[in-house]
Amino acid sequence: MIDLDQLDFAKRGGLVTVVTQDAATGAVLMVAQADREALDRTLATGEMHYRSSIRGLWRKGATSGNVQRVLALAADCDGDAVLATVEPAGPACHVGTFSCFGGRRIEGALGALDRAIAERAAGAAAASYTAKLLGDRNLRLKKIGEESAELVAACADGDAERAASEAADLIYHALVALRALGAGLDQVSAELDRRAKKTNP
Repeated sequence: MIDLDQLDFAKRGGLVTVVTQDAATGAVLMVAQADREALDRTLATGEMHYRSSIRGLWRKGATSGNVQRVLALAADCDGDAVLATVEPAGPACHVGTFSCFGGRRIEGALGALDRAIAERAAGAAAASYTAKLLGDRNLRLKKIGEESAELVAACADGDAERAASEAADLIYHALVALRALGAGLDQVSAELDRRAKKTNP
């Protein structure tokens, strides 16, 4: 993936700049610093680690669940910067936006739900229903089919209250299915943004 011996850690006091990019959208998510230990931990665990003067060595998503699964690390021509291509499990920015450089904020009930599912995927509450769904592909797909049919029936009956309830069930199960694939509400939002720009140039 990357030869850490090619990096010039001495130039900036033991640190290199890390530019983190979303593999799915190409968007720059954040810019941070890393030392050799942080990059060693990244390579060993498959999840992004950084170094800061305030937090020291830290794993992205250790508290929020918004981990970044690393797909590739590449050094720049001077060896003092690294491009990290990742699959994010949630917002990159501490203020809740997809990217530290702006973008849609995942907030409200949907954002909270997506974050809770991400936490279950990260190993919290292993005995939960969400964890059960995450561990059983056939059950996930079956539930999406069932909830879709129930939503269609409620709409056909003209029952708005039941339709809203069934839509909530469907959204939950869809988000669990996405999380099982390493995606989430951020990717859905990014796709909606892409479509909006395509239809409204």
